[in-house]
Amino acid sequence: MPKSNTYSVHYAWVVLAVTFLCLFVASALRSIPGIIMMSLEQEFDWHRETISGAISLNLVLFGLAGPFLGRLMDLYGAKRISVITLILSVAGAGGSVFMQESWQMYLFWGLLIGAGSGGTSMIMGSALINRWFHRNRGLALGILGAAFSSGQLVFTPVLMQINVHEGWRAATLFIAVALGLVALPLVLKFLRDDPESKGLLPYGANGVHETVIKPDRNPMRSAMSSPQFWLLALSFGICGLTTSGLFQTHLIPHGIEHGFTEMTMATSLGVMGAADVFGTILSGWLCDRYGKRWPLAFYYVVRGATLILLPSIDTTGQLMIFSIIYGMNWLSTIPATSALTADLFGKQNVGVVFGWICFAHQIGAAIAAYSAGYVHSLMGDYNLAFVASGLFAFVATGIVLFIKEPQTVRF
Repeated sequence: MPKSNTYSVHYAWVVLAVTFLCLFVASALRSIPGIIMMSLEQEFDWHRETISGAISLNLVLFGLAGPFLGRLMDLYGAKRISVITLILSVAGAGGSVFMQESWQMYLFWGLLIGAGSGGTSMIMGSALINRWFHRNRGLALGILGAAFSSGQLVFTPVLMQINVHEGWRAATLFIAVALGLVALPLVLKFLRDDPESKGLLPYGANGVHETVIKPDRNPMRSAMSSPQFWLLALSFGICGLTTSGLFQTHLIPHGIEHGFTEMTMATSLGVMGAADVFGTILSGWLCDRYGKRWPLAFYYVVRGATLILLPSIDTTGQLMIFSIIYGMNWLSTIPATSALTADLFGKQNVGVVFGWICFAHQIGAAIAAYSAGYVHSLMGDYNLAFVASGLFAFVATGIVLFIKEPQTVRF
């Protein structure tokens, strides 16, 4: 019989801290494309559509790898799979330093980093937190969502400075070293797959209603037969369309073309990260107390309005106000979507089911990354891309309202 706790601090918080630091460092991989895009254009004379294509491949493989990695995490543990994918990411980032041809960018950034980064994402976080936490699960997921935001806050200005003064190779090598020498050792030393491996119950469990349940043999068969799965996947696909693929790839070039300096745009992303740390943790707290569906719908309304207003922003003050409002909303959808997935389909299956939902997210992100680059090549700016994504966010609001949230005990 597992013990409720033999530590002064429950080991669930250690797992949360290690996972946070891992996702924090890995966030640099998602921040770098927009930072180095113009440097790659200038050095290699590659078209923006070509670079956007490699990033789109990265996002598709990031999403496609997710459900398979999630299933492997459900069956064999998050630690083992995360170690393998971290090694792939380090190899991709390190190898890209030597690239000279555009196909090599597709190999290193598209293939290796795209597949590897799926193991250091919220799929990993969801697989771990939904096992380690019974109480404060939404808060813990919100803290992990903030890992990306705080990583963006720290790494975006640093990487931009390195890129401006030392070049894109130095910026990329910085990421490879951080992943190999910080994230990988932490995972190897401290990460544990579940409370049973430490002789514990999940945090907040009372020992009566918490039992160890093995993953279902075919969890996706029942999930895909449920309309709730498709509603979650479609709304999260629009989440990807309105965030990572669009902003991390094209926001900095958009700002520079509208007269803002590189460091102003890096500061803007940093402000978004700082705001999102607060917003994502707040989102998890709200989900614990008031449910997930209505907060989720509200997040998409706010996102849609801010995206439609973005093309009209032309002063630094307006940009920073936008960064705060949009930043608070950026990853606030993650705690709600992940917790809904666990509630609807079982936390023993959350790795694979949430993995497929995250795949939908990355499909949306890939579409945004490529189509925004294509729109720019046709029209000379990103205005239509931002307005269209804002309208899609309003569509996501309607989709979320059709999700039937299960009744759960809230703390």
